[in-house]
Amino acid sequence: MTGTRWGSHTLTRVRGGLELRELGAGEFLANLDACTRVYAAAMDPPEYQLPGRHSIMERHAGYAAFRAIAVIQAAADGPAATGPAATGPAGTRPAGTRPAGTRPAGDRPARGRAAGDRTAGDGPTWTGPAGNGPLIGFAYGFHGEGGQWWHDLVSQAVTSACGREAAADWLTDSFEIAEVHVLPGHQGQGTGQAMMLRLTAGRPERTAVLSTMDADTRARRLYRRLGFTDLIAGYAFAGTDDPYAIMGAPLPLREGTPPPARPERPSRW
Repeated sequence: MTGTRWGSHTLTRVRGGLELRELGAGEFLANLDACTRVYAAAMDPPEYQLPGRHSIMERHAGYAAFRAIAVIQAAADGPAATGPAATGPAGTRPAGTRPAGTRPAGDRPARGRAAGDRTAGDGPTWTGPAGNGPLIGFAYGFHGEGGQWWHDLVSQAVTSACGREAAADWLTDSFEIAEVHVLPGHQGQGTGQAMMLRLTAGRPERTAVLSTMDADTRARRLYRRLGFTDLIAGYAFAGTDDPYAIMGAPLPLREGTPPPARPERPSRW
């Protein structure tokens, strides 16, 4: 892969005209509608959940040590093709509102069901200082700490299942990977793996942790190839019908690392 510096943004050619961009919270927030549309295409959630997911991602951008990666379809002769700014998903309610009779939106995980590409063209348009172009995928994470919804729930669950010491080893100094999404038409081509490796590269935390559907999905197979192992399987988040797996891996991630037969505590050193 080749890299180019764009101010505080790093662009890396991935494959076939796709480029990885590392970006800060400001540019991520400026393109939150485009990210929500990619999320909707990849996960196919009920329409009423999208405003809540938009609000959750907006809140996450304010967490400590936030980092995001975007994959952009670049032009053949420049950083990226130009295009109009993206709009939010059609028919969604304003962020922060919810239909009567539903639970308030929290940091609960979305359903892990794959969907067809519901966006127009190659994807919603990303706009930024390094150029504009169709957004193909995005991923982000942040430093996990007490007071965060997912962190507190998972810490309690891992403590119950594995013991207090194991929970501390995995979660006291962790990078929480909150979202990893690629448009369906671009899945299975190494984009998700490239985002994961870039997202976690150089992180100071000892571990990376995430939750994913407790099924033999493409995403879970990717995480296992990168060294993630199940800390808990069959976990039910409140308000969801599907079981989830809580997974963890020592940092740095290593491509092609076979997961251990059982979760081993990460080194403290």
